[in-house]
Amino acid sequence: MSKKANLDKHRPAPPNLPTHFTEDFYLEDEVTFEGIKIEDLDYSYLNARNLMIKGSHLKKITMQRTRLERVECSNVVFEKCDLSNLDWIGGSFHQVVFDQCKLTGTNFAESYLRDCRFTNCIANFASFSATNVKNVQFDNCQLNDSEFFEATWKHLFLENNELTNSNWMNTTMAGLDLTTNEFEGIVLSQDRLRGLIVNQEQALTIAAGLGIKIV
Repeated sequence: MSKKANLDKHRPAPPNLPTHFTEDFYLEDEVTFEGIKIEDLDYSYLNARNLMIKGSHLKKITMQRTRLERVECSNVVFEKCDLSNLDWIGGSFHQVVFDQCKLTGTNFAESYLRDCRFTNCIANFASFSATNVKNVQFDNCQLNDSEFFEATWKHLFLENNELTNSNWMNTTMAGLDLTTNEFEGIVLSQDRLRGLIVNQEQALTIAAGLGIKIV
């Protein structure tokens, strides 16, 4: 098996959605929703704990500055949702897609992400600090000033994203391919750089950020 084929088999598995949906959804502690499909609703400035969402499609949903503690999402699609400054620290996400979502300042810190895909999202200032990530892909996303501090990852795919001033301190970079991404500056731990894959221009930017003078 070629190296590319070996990597491709670790790309996120798509969500498994049911053929029939309901439209009953609200934010409340200890509630499980399965097979819901909702659109154009606003759940901003609300709080819920231990909420579970399974096999569902949420489109054009707004959850600005909402706090969802220990949320669990599996086989869920968030499409064109505004989740800016949503706080779901310690969440669990399995086979979840974020498609064309606003994730500015969204807090995923200390969450588990498995087989998740972020596509065409605006996620500037989002936090993925101390997350545990496996088989996760970011495509064409704005991740400027985002936080990946002390993240643990396996099979993380970053393709055609904006990563200027993103923070990867204390995150091991071995095997991570940044070559298709853009950044004018990036924060990395010098002792965690071994094995990072970059192009020549990116290498110069990283060197400058580490205070290395190239003559």
